Amino acid sequence: MRRIGILTAGGDTPALNATIHGAVTRACQLRVEVVGIIKGFSGLFNPRVPHVFLNPLFIPIPELDPTLGGTLLGASRDYVDAGDTAGVDLITGRLARLGIEGLICVGGDGTLNGMQALCDRLPTVLAPKTIDNDLGLNYRNESDEWVRQPGGPDPRAAPPPDAIVKGGHRYARLPSRTRFDLDQMVNYVTPGYATAVFVSAMGVQRVRTTAESHRRIAIIEVMGRHSGYIALGAAYGQPDLLLVPESRLNVETLVGRVREIYDLQKHCVIVCGEGVVNEDGRELGAEHATTDPSGNVALSGAAEALRAELIRALGDAYFTSRRRNESARAAVFTRKLGHTQRGGRPVRFDRFHAARLGGHAVDLLLEGRPNAVAVLQYGRDKGFHLGGVDANEFRDRWGLIHPRQMHPSFYDPELMRPSQTGVDYLHPVFANAVGADDVEVLRSGLFDPSHLRMPYHSVNTDVGRRIQYLRE
Repeated sequence: MRRIGILTAGGDTPALNATIHGAVTRACQLRVEVVGIIKGFSGLFNPRVPHVFLNPLFIPIPELDPTLGGTLLGASRDYVDAGDTAGVDLITGRLARLGIEGLICVGGDGTLNGMQALCDRLPTVLAPKTIDNDLGLNYRNESDEWVRQPGGPDPRAAPPPDAIVKGGHRYARLPSRTRFDLDQMVNYVTPGYATAVFVSAMGVQRVRTTAESHRRIAIIEVMGRHSGYIALGAAYGQPDLLLVPESRLNVETLVGRVREIYDLQKHCVIVCGEGVVNEDGRELGAEHATTDPSGNVALSGAAEALRAELIRALGDAYFTSRRRNESARAAVFTRKLGHTQRGGRPVRFDRFHAARLGGHAVDLLLEGRPNAVAVLQYGRDKGFHLGGVDANEFRDRWGLIHPRQMHPSFYDPELMRPSQTGVDYLHPVFANAVGADDVEVLRSGLFDPSHLRMPYHSVNTDVGRRIQYLRE
């Protein structure tokens, strides 16, 4: 291959530019041209295909900074429908006119689904990214545990508990019959996850002081959808209680634990994942009528739903009798860390491994491994190392890719804390996740006096001058 394309799709993560930088650096070594597609799959739908040459004369353009969060190529949540044969024909024709012989897609499970429509026409490889850490498998045969239940749901009704509804079909998991071991995980961790946990743990520590000072109960909601990895990692911030989507929440048990902690230390900090479910398997904060372009249900209010339960269960008298707050509503508050988890400068772990995965994606293309996924593996003996997996290993028997959930052994539902297995999972990722350069940038860069005089300069401005278009 003499020219390849690269695009970033789905939600942004802090490590996207690092992945692109790694791919471009490796392509330069191999004397391969790299064309960046603007705004992900959306750029391919545009007949003019806005694009940027990322390594003219085999030198990376200066705008490509691996320490910069987000993506200089832009992203969108559009995806390619494999059933739209005419649309796929147009896209592959446009890529051919650009001279692109292979494509790297940087994204998560939604991007991998979209990539399937192209891989039969063009060698295509995925470089993974997602702060949710839900692209991968807990063990090789995990995708075989999904079954399609007969019949479709009533489109007017809310999705049933314990089921994933996709394309009018209901999917459920069979009980696992595989003994779990950390060394068996496929794609141990994805770029962006470490930075999201870093931000979340810092957020827990900062909210703690307010709760402690004002004798209040804080509920901090973190991202992750149906996977509890970010919530698990937020344990580094030392919350009192941790709630994850993989473990059904017994509200009465939670209220009892909150009482114990509040009586002892006059405040309590709870971290909850946005996809937390109750004993019936219903998501606490789901708006079932709202979905994103990939069909995922929008999760909007787990923390607020949990707050309402605590206000009802504890009551005003519990606080007023102790003269700690004027009402339960005043005592219990929520905070969403939101998009701060997916933005800003990536920490060293994400920068380093994202660049390695980007470079490895180039190698997979040139080795003739289309429809592959570059993965970051971990072994107790080898440490972190690169691998390549056929994308079909992530698919169930009907071709659907299900987001990976945190293995149940990572969480202790009685203590509402990470289990020892969960601690063992987190340790290799975060033992050296933050580098001295991260701290130095914070020390010397944030309060640079020039920030007070100079307006923010967007990389979009500089990249915009480089954008070219396919002629009609």
